[in-house]
Amino acid sequence: MKVALVLLALASFCAHAQQRALPLDALRPGIEFSGADARALQSDDLANPGFLWVDRGEKLWRDSAAGQSCASCHGDASKSMRGIAARYPAYDANAGAVLDLEARINDCRVRRQKRPALQRESDDLLGLTAYVAYQSRGMPLAASIDGPARVTFERGREFYYARHGQMNLSCALCHEQNWGKRLYAETISQGHGNAFPEYKLEWQSLGSLQRRIRACMYGIRAEMPTYGAPELTDVELFLAWRGQGLAVESPGVRR
Repeated sequence: MKVALVLLALASFCAHAQQRALPLDALRPGIEFSGADARALQSDDLANPGFLWVDRGEKLWRDSAAGQSCASCHGDASKSMRGIAARYPAYDANAGAVLDLEARINDCRVRRQKRPALQRESDDLLGLTAYVAYQSRGMPLAASIDGPARVTFERGREFYYARHGQMNLSCALCHEQNWGKRLYAETISQGHGNAFPEYKLEWQSLGSLQRRIRACMYGIRAEMPTYGAPELTDVELFLAWRGQGLAVESPGVRR
């Protein structure tokens, strides 16, 4: 019986590993495909504009003007939030769904603090998300796709490989089949999400992974899901699994 269980576990592990289009030793973070300007900004915390949002998030973490603050429950974020961002998106039993980090922060605000949810892409939500993500900087992505999260993962994988829009392109066509090649003035990356929220020079602002996915959908002339839509969270979870092992870099900088 024990031998059979071991063989079953090994078979499951091998099947799971074979699902990866990019082997672990081939994973490369997006910053490696960026120009010298973006690399220099990301590597210098004093110059990295994303830290304007991290600082904003730190203030909001301690803000108790409307009652209970984040710190009231979670204390020192450098300890209590260490590793949290590396595990998101994650299934939440209370919500009965997979939540990304932004949704989890809003869930906590509404259920625990009795405050209104923050608007997606607002400076306050980006700030809190960047501040929490910063506490996991350097830690490897480790999102779980087991149990109830599996359905979300499978939907995300299906979306990733499906063709979309008037240009009839999939995410995989760029980020798996053509990464490292040039597209106009840019080098196509492998499309990982480990640096989000990140500051894009094109946006002149910090933005979420959902914003970046929507920008890709716009680029291929496809219908863009609204912020917080389940299909965006599905893709986020798939990308987190796909990039497992890469270090959290937030706040990243890209062109």
